[in-house]
Amino acid sequence: MPVTDVITDPEQLTMTVVADFDAPIERLWKAYTDPRQLERFWGPPGWPAAFTAFDLTVGGFAQYRMTGPRGESAAGSWEYLRIDEPRGFEVIDRFADDDGQPIADMPSMRMTFAFEPAGAGTRMTTVSHFESADALEQVVAMGAVEGTKLAMGQLDAVLQDLRDYAQGKGTRLELLDDTHVRITRLVEGPRELVWRAHHDPELMKQWLLGPDGWEMTECTVALAAGDSYRTSWAPIGDTAGQAFGFEGEALLVDAPRRAVTTERMQGMEGPSTLNDLNLYEEDGATLITLLIEYPDLATRDMILATGMVDGMEASYARLQEAVLV
Repeated sequence: MPVTDVITDPEQLTMTVVADFDAPIERLWKAYTDPRQLERFWGPPGWPAAFTAFDLTVGGFAQYRMTGPRGESAAGSWEYLRIDEPRGFEVIDRFADDDGQPIADMPSMRMTFAFEPAGAGTRMTTVSHFESADALEQVVAMGAVEGTKLAMGQLDAVLQDLRDYAQGKGTRLELLDDTHVRITRLVEGPRELVWRAHHDPELMKQWLLGPDGWEMTECTVALAAGDSYRTSWAPIGDTAGQAFGFEGEALLVDAPRRAVTTERMQGMEGPSTLNDLNLYEEDGATLITLLIEYPDLATRDMILATGMVDGMEASYARLQEAVLV
């Protein structure tokens, strides 16, 4: 995790974030001044940002909207006060409405971003200045500290070439907290084809099978928010195991980038998980990121103990070999 410290100071009315990155200043500057790169980390997991305006000039504005897994949204804007390439910049950060206008009863803050050499990498220090102790307390109560840590945890993947970051590393699992995990896998192939492989029943039957010896016997796909899906598997021949399946509903579909669905085992009572699939393409390779929200820690550990990640790796390897050729 690149964040080394988060300090809230009610007397100085500031929140300071310190983070270290294994990248030169110029690379970190680029990540913060290219809206397409900013979109990959400005917002915690499950709340990706989309920048709809970006005027990197003193007096200019950047506008963004973050969309949650259930379709919730939160918008904001930056007004650039100072630009000192590549050492940093200063903005007024405001909460905004659907039209990009500031929300009167929400706090605004002046933010300074400073980049400086730290060994072979770069240290970033961000200081948010608030107008009152109440404003600072309100933002902290909204989860700003943990949200910032999680958002910054996504930046390492942005600063590296995608293949350097993920190629040959298989399916990787990160435990984000007691109820959230992030699973990533790089595949060689365009995002549009990877998306289709996740939403075309005939393609899904070729690769989404887990370990060898299983077949998909049922596949109904959710192609729009509100649609239901249902998938079932059964062992082939002498393979040990019993038939099983999953079902759920699509909450958000943004082809070919993102799909959020609920998931529960067929015939089982109890809460479902929330699966947030994101696809990002760079230079002909696609990073598959699956953020899973579990109802509680016990359910998370129980499901992970089934060998789920190993089964996913077998499926992704099959996707690469059978579909993305």
